[in-house]
Amino acid sequence: MKKIIPLLFLLIIVFISSGQTAEQQSLVPVLEKWLPNRPLESILSHFQIPYWGILVSVEERGYYPFLEFLIRKGTHFFYFGIIALAIYAALPKFKYRILTAIILTMLFAVADELHQSFTSGRTASAQDVLLDTAGAMTALLLLTFLRRIKRRKSAKL
Repeated sequence: MKKIIPLLFLLIIVFISSGQTAEQQSLVPVLEKWLPNRPLESILSHFQIPYWGILVSVEERGYYPFLEFLIRKGTHFFYFGIIALAIYAALPKFKYRILTAIILTMLFAVADELHQSFTSGRTASAQDVLLDTAGAMTALLLLTFLRRIKRRKSAKL
């Protein structure tokens, strides 16, 4: 039971976050205050990211909204990686534990997007589900890689 508590905590945060409007979650005022000189604008202005059938860029959205977009998508990737690790830790040890953690994380991502679709000014996105799942896969691959390195070091001693 103790292993499920961190996972439940993470999922509650996702649920609360998905229930907020885009305006409630906006980082733009904070970014404007913290980054008044628009650092890296010249570099970021070269990027165009296809998302929901449009190209998201500094030119299209402006510096601060583009930076917010990058932060939000990075947070999705990282946060669902953490969720995948929490699911993995909560599962009993068995052969397909990593695959099960990835699938469960993907299902939580789908549920998150569905919940978001009922929030005013928010939409569900299959691309976000893919991003969340990629974050889960990356975190679990990194865990596997680090465990193998640790085992090799232990075997050499």
